[in-house]
Order: sequence, then C-alpha cells, then structure tokens
Amino acid sequence: MLVAAAVCPCPPLLVPEVAAGAAPEMDAARSACADALGVLAAARPDLLVVVGPAEQSGRGSFPQGTPGSLRGFGVDAEVRLGPAEDTVPERELPPSLTVGAWLLERTGWADAPIEGLGVGEPLAPERCIEVGREIGARAGRVALLVMGDASACRTVKAPGYLDERAAPFDAEVARALGTADVAAVQALDAELAYELKASGRAPWQVLAGAAEGANLGGALLYEDAPYGVGYVVATWS
Repeated sequence: MLVAAAVCPCPPLLVPEVAAGAAPEMDAARSACADALGVLAAARPDLLVVVGPAEQSGRGSFPQGTPGSLRGFGVDAEVRLGPAEDTVPERELPPSLTVGAWLLERTGWADAPIEGLGVGEPLAPERCIEVGREIGARAGRVALLVMGDASACRTVKAPGYLDERAAPFDAEVARALGTADVAAVQALDAELAYELKASGRAPWQVLAGAAEGANLGGALLYEDAPYGVGYVVATWS
C-alpha cells in the first residue's frame, strides 16, 4: 500500500550547477523538495518508486543503480538511482528521473530500495491509474517520488508562450496535489494538459492510482512559476 508520496518539479535548473548564475531563483523549490523527501524517509517504506515523464526511449522501468547524466545540460556530472547493483543497467535515466536521482543523492537517501519508472505523455488517464494501482500493490509500504511540471504557458516568455488557461489549470493542480484529492487528480484533462505542456499529468495520475484507498493527507510546500512554468512541491502522507 502507498504510505507516502512526494511530488516535485523536474527542471534540470533544480541542479545548481545547471542553473549557474540563476541558481538562487530555485532555492525555495530545492528546499521544499528536500522537505518533501524527508516525509518519504519518515514513512519508512519498503520500496521507493521514482516516477517521471519520459520520451519514447526513456519509458518503462529502471532498476536501482541506473545512472543518469547531466551532460546534456552542460554539466559534466552523473548521478545514480540509489546504490549501484551488480548488474550493469542497459540504458541511462531520462532527464526527469535523473533530476529525481539527484534530489535523492542530495538528501542522502538510504531508506529503502529504489526503482524508476518513465511514463509517456500519451498514456491515457485510465492506464496511468492502473499502473499506479499495480505499484501500490508491490510491497507492504510503498513510497513514490513523483516528478513532473505543471503548465509551460504562464507568461509570454514561457516555453509555450502565454495561454490564459494555464493559471487556472495550475491552480487546480496545486489544490488537488496539496490536498491529496485523488479523484481530482484522476480527473485532470489529459488533452488540456498536453496543450499546456504540463509534463506532470501522467505521473500525477499514476500517483492517484496508487493512492486509492490509502486515505493520505496532503500538504502543499511550494507553488510558483519562476520561468513561466508551473512548479509544485507537495507531500501525501
């Protein structure tokens, strides 16, 4: 059963070396992510699954010890999804899971075995929920680190330019995630999320599937759009 979840944004700018001179702008988000991971550790899970959006090549499962690289973002650094295993991983982590692995390394995660799951943007809500239910049944005490951004259309300088629907969409996302409203997260409009370039929709709906019947409470730790992209940090416990 799901006992805890942390929802974090996944921009590479969370990594100070990637953000460089702009690093202080993300300090509040980094601090909130660290607090969220503390909630995961306090739940004493038997298994932690890191879920994040991924392109075709990065979809599917990733075993503990899989490396991720920040070289694509101008930083010659690698991270790992937990301690290295004896088997050599077949591929690298997608960017969202790489950022998740960086957060876990930064907080010194050593509280449970880790796995990764890259989820494709086109995955239908019903299938996301089904995947979440399967994850929730994997162990007696399951925790999720859910990576994903809200809309990328909050300002004219945002990656998706300004869309008047973005702010209301993000407000509902923040409310639903901040209150652990499972039904509301499951009901997020996949087509609207796609149009607003909200990469977190599918991972959030995986969380909503895993949380069915768990009766978790939510807390909103951070919500802002510093680059015209909505970033939300929340915990369910």
